[in-house]
Amino acid sequence: MSDLPHRAGLLPEEAASLLGHLGVDLRIGRQLLLSAVGRGETDLSTVRDVSRVKLAAIAAATRIDPLEIASREEAPDGFRKYLFRLRDGQKVEAVRIPIPCEAPGARLEEFEGKEKKYIVCVSSQAGCALACAFCATGELGFSRNLAAHEIVGQVLAVRAEADRPVRGIVFMGMGEPFLNYDEVIRAAKILSHPCGAQIDGRSITISTAGIVPAIRRYTEEGHKYRLAVSLTQGNPALRAKLMPIEQIHSSADLIAAMHDHARTHRTRVLVEYVLLGGVNDRPEDAEALVKLLDPCLVKVDLIDVNGGVGNFARATSAARSAFLDVLSQARMPFGVRYSGGQEVSAGCGQLAAGERGRPPGARLPVIAS
Repeated sequence: MSDLPHRAGLLPEEAASLLGHLGVDLRIGRQLLLSAVGRGETDLSTVRDVSRVKLAAIAAATRIDPLEIASREEAPDGFRKYLFRLRDGQKVEAVRIPIPCEAPGARLEEFEGKEKKYIVCVSSQAGCALACAFCATGELGFSRNLAAHEIVGQVLAVRAEADRPVRGIVFMGMGEPFLNYDEVIRAAKILSHPCGAQIDGRSITISTAGIVPAIRRYTEEGHKYRLAVSLTQGNPALRAKLMPIEQIHSSADLIAAMHDHARTHRTRVLVEYVLLGGVNDRPEDAEALVKLLDPCLVKVDLIDVNGGVGNFARATSAARSAFLDVLSQARMPFGVRYSGGQEVSAGCGQLAAGERGRPPGARLPVIAS
């Protein structure tokens, strides 16, 4: 594989540093980013006020190959799943999410006069080592981290054939974003850059299963992107059975880091809770959640489990209502997320690059505290 820097993965200051010997400064770096990401071009023909000789040298010292789309599948509600084949043969998936979407029971009149747009759910790793019991990606084991340009490339591929503008990004696809921290943050910066994809940073959400040191670092660095944390169980002993990361970073440490982030940035952390029928959908489960969380600092995002992994069933309507009643009585802010794309396995926890089964020997990694 070529080790030349990819122009879709370079911030202007990085381009100036890496290619300074070719005469690239911040001005040219911004133009390179605008060409590669802002316009999604595969050549440098629109770069102005730079000599042809210099552009030829830059082109020879970099690359701009787009991601290969191996397949596309679209569900009746407008969710479209993309399967990408990377240069080394690894495969990852991304999902194009329509807003509004034609979900069953959706009140589309609420969006009358508002912009129709897409959000792209991107992957940050090929596979995942965290082995959450309800997630198909965890069955694959971990292969490798994605480079920033491979993350950005997912958005560029979706945007290139979209009939609506892409206005948001969620790092909720394959992999644990905070175990690929540097490349994920670089990708988010490129996607939100005025010369990049020009997506409002407040419309970018990075989700983690609970890598506490990375959350602390994220808070200290002051990034503008929204933080989401997958919790799924308020009882630590029960959470450990569903999410082995609990054995490395405890709920107590995780909640403290979340609350500190919210206080520091004066924003609510999105707490993702996958409802598993008969497992974590009882009133006592909701009460355990309420005891952990400060309602002034978080918002609970409830997600119905999707089929295919762990033989979990969705919560019944009665159980969900009883669970929500507890949250309401505690004045805990919450929302219920529609998980679309079921017909093409594009829902939360279903992305597995067309594969199933964790390879022998795959283990949860030791993560430095």
